[in-house]
Amino acid sequence: MQADPGTTLRSLESDSGSSGETGVFVGRTMSRRAFLMLGGAGIVGVVLPAVAGCGVRGEEKEGGGVTMFSEPEDTGDSRQTVEFSTSRGPVRGVLHPVEGARGAVVMVGGAGGGITGPAGIYEELATRLRADGAASLRLEYRTPNHLDECVYDLLAGIEALGQQGIEQVVLVGWSFGGAVVISAGVASDAVVGVATVASQTYGAEAVGELSPEKSLLLIHGTADGVLPYGLSRQLYAQAGEPKELVLYPDDGHGVERHRSEMLEKLHGWSEDLLLGGSETRPE
Repeated sequence: MQADPGTTLRSLESDSGSSGETGVFVGRTMSRRAFLMLGGAGIVGVVLPAVAGCGVRGEEKEGGGVTMFSEPEDTGDSRQTVEFSTSRGPVRGVLHPVEGARGAVVMVGGAGGGITGPAGIYEELATRLRADGAASLRLEYRTPNHLDECVYDLLAGIEALGQQGIEQVVLVGWSFGGAVVISAGVASDAVVGVATVASQTYGAEAVGELSPEKSLLLIHGTADGVLPYGLSRQLYAQAGEPKELVLYPDDGHGVERHRSEMLEKLHGWSEDLLLGGSETRPE
């Protein structure tokens, strides 16, 4: 179902306490739009165990804004549960880190939240990307189905990853999450690509603003009984280049019948954007 239309993005004209066009955070620069969506708050520097190689809880440095903590999971690999401490409350997720990575994919779910994605592909996609040299974050919303809050969570995650050396980000969102990644993709200068699976159109009105700097990939099953594939056609028509629309015949909202094809497409598309040039590969 579509998100409740009474939930809207916070006004970008609110008082941010900043008179400039951009805000500078720990050696990075975010767009004014992202700065305002984050409430005009800076990012707190944190030591992330996966990068530092220390295997202990991250240490918070003095300041305000967004803080990342992490704990290694007992899974036999290096994935970590992470928590971003923000002024609106903690945001959690699972990080698949790569030492020295400068590119990452951030994945979000639908109106019900979750970190598994359509047909449960998110963990496998993260594993494949990690083998290529790109990090991944599977982000859980604080308050699913509240568009402005979910966009805030995603922007906070992007900015926290920037502290760890991530310079380029690809966003992947399913269903309601399609509107979340489109909105955050427009707002963040770190984003180089936005991919949606079975996206809604409410909250995605800014899709045309991704062009020309950011690539757009729209995936939909033609038998989707929750959000008709015509919605992705509509987004495609509104978007500028570079853009791509992939329709899987007779498939539903989770694209289960074409799971392998969808996974391959998202993997290859993300890899090209983040690792297509030697300058983006970790040493």
